[in-house]
Amino acid sequence: MKVNRIGPAIVQQMIIGKSQKEIEKMRAAGQLVGRVLQELRAMVEPGMTTLEVDHAAEKMIRDAGAYPTFKGYNGFPFSICASVNEQVVHGFPSNYALKPGDIFSIDVGVTLEGFVGDTAATIPVGAVGDDLQKLIRVTEECLQLAIEQCRPGNHLGDIGYAVQSHAEAHGYSVVRDYVGHGIGRRMHEDPQIPNYGKPGKGVKIKKGYVFAIEPMVNMGSLHTKTLKDGWTVVTVDGQPSAHSEHTVAITDEGPEVLTLVRSNPAVKEKLAGVA
Repeated sequence: MKVNRIGPAIVQQMIIGKSQKEIEKMRAAGQLVGRVLQELRAMVEPGMTTLEVDHAAEKMIRDAGAYPTFKGYNGFPFSICASVNEQVVHGFPSNYALKPGDIFSIDVGVTLEGFVGDTAATIPVGAVGDDLQKLIRVTEECLQLAIEQCRPGNHLGDIGYAVQSHAEAHGYSVVRDYVGHGIGRRMHEDPQIPNYGKPGKGVKIKKGYVFAIEPMVNMGSLHTKTLKDGWTVVTVDGQPSAHSEHTVAITDEGPEVLTLVRSNPAVKEKLAGVA
């Protein structure tokens, strides 16, 4: 989500809390999109085009009785965002054939029974260098540390600080032009959730909130630019970027990662169309 420069400090009343029944529906959407990403990850190999991955994602989503949320969203023409190497987010799938040593970020969303699940991962293509493996690992660690802060009584600044401090400790930068977001019946709801911040600052987190937490971590500069297609965001210095995302519900017991794939009989039928 592109940051709203009016500020990420959205007033708390605009955040839509979810009932238990609504979270159950979001759990089903989350499990579906998590399973789709899991299958796409297994498909990725040198020689495959990013457009082939997009087609596979759309087929799996529709076969499962859901809709690819990204397709047509504000005019976006594909079912996944396919971002390679220096591409940060919102990359267009294309006839680009993945090469050994590439890193490939897949961001995918589904709408199932009126609710959205959103998840992303950066995948090494074949053998990649130690520096790229570390970038992916640290980005995933940033996500896990951020999720741990998704507890009632904490603040949005705690989430951002968890990402920023870990990434910067490893010499990386965090993207500030794009942020995580609330999610529910719409893909992008309030609040904006930056990947930087100060502990104890920002909106207080409450039970029933559902967030899409998505660190975007650059090997070099934090600055980005958008290509002529109007969508694909790249690092200004051409250095690689990694992206990782989960949809997370806030409960009294702490964060529930809705897009973390698990064996769940309640959603088995919804997932039946996914290989």
